[in-house]
Amino acid sequence: MTAAQTVPAPRESAEGARDQQHPVLRIDSMERHFAASGGGTVRAVDGVSITVGRGEVVGLVGESGSGKSTVGRCAVRLDEPTGGTVHINGTDITHLSRRAVRPLRKDFHLVFQDPSSSLDPRMTIGQIIAEPIRLHRRARGAAVRERVEELLAQVGLRPEHADRHPHELSGGQRQRISIARALSCDPDLVVADEPTSALDVSVQASVLNLLADLQRDRGFGCLFITHDLAAVEFLADRIAVMYLGQIVEQAPTAELFADPKHPYTQALLSAAPVPDPVLQRSRERIVLHGELPSPLDPPPGCRFHTRCPLATERCRTEVPVLRELPGGRQVSCHLVDDDGTAPDAAA
Repeated sequence: MTAAQTVPAPRESAEGARDQQHPVLRIDSMERHFAASGGGTVRAVDGVSITVGRGEVVGLVGESGSGKSTVGRCAVRLDEPTGGTVHINGTDITHLSRRAVRPLRKDFHLVFQDPSSSLDPRMTIGQIIAEPIRLHRRARGAAVRERVEELLAQVGLRPEHADRHPHELSGGQRQRISIARALSCDPDLVVADEPTSALDVSVQASVLNLLADLQRDRGFGCLFITHDLAAVEFLADRIAVMYLGQIVEQAPTAELFADPKHPYTQALLSAAPVPDPVLQRSRERIVLHGELPSPLDPPPGCRFHTRCPLATERCRTEVPVLRELPGGRQVSCHLVDDDGTAPDAAA
């Protein structure tokens, strides 16, 4: 083998093979609790379950402080879950040592919110992208540079960008570098944590289009974490809505936007502008009063009851179960009937 030849990925054994019967990501009853400095426990994530199928984009939305970024970090073991399990390609990585997780990291990658803080300023762009390629022995010698240039082209950058440093690039270009690095080992799963929120509005659409094109062409599963409802409607096949550390509703994207069931989802979508000015003027905004409660001391019963305009006494005392409705939608609300009939919070 010459120095310029790409090293083929080793054939995986039956035990370690990527099982096509499993989703690329399965999170079951995840918890992430922190000890607060002044005493008590911050329940940042409290019983979250999500699956991401092969080639599927699942959006995770909610207000700042809802715990969605913590879910993403725990999914790739940058944070350690306090409870529950995380399976990647059918393998439970929850309790594996960091040493045991390391060779599996070629199969999943996190795209961070702020590319400026996630790219080493001392390294060139070529070195940043090449690092995982070399670490996981995907190529050697001149083939590494060829792979870097190929990835740069795929994210819309030129070969000469490989010799520059992150501070020499714009925010949108830096995020494209983060995406190129994430895809350098052909992962099965990409967790994108607010990948456009740190960018100028003028470049957000181009980065979203790039991510959509790459996901379609490569077929990786994606957990897309965002508070941008227009972005998640554009990109996601299915959406999970988080509130104060818990999932309150999950549904296919078109169904969720057409007919939200949970009062929180209804309020969230009512705040999203639509491009039709006539329709926009006719829509009724659902205004939530009060602040998001602290995860250090979440309310009893339904956690949304302190801000819900439809809350009853049962909501204040009894915790609702996330249950499945006809068609596969899931919702956690006492006021939604088993047949999917839901009250209108705007009424």
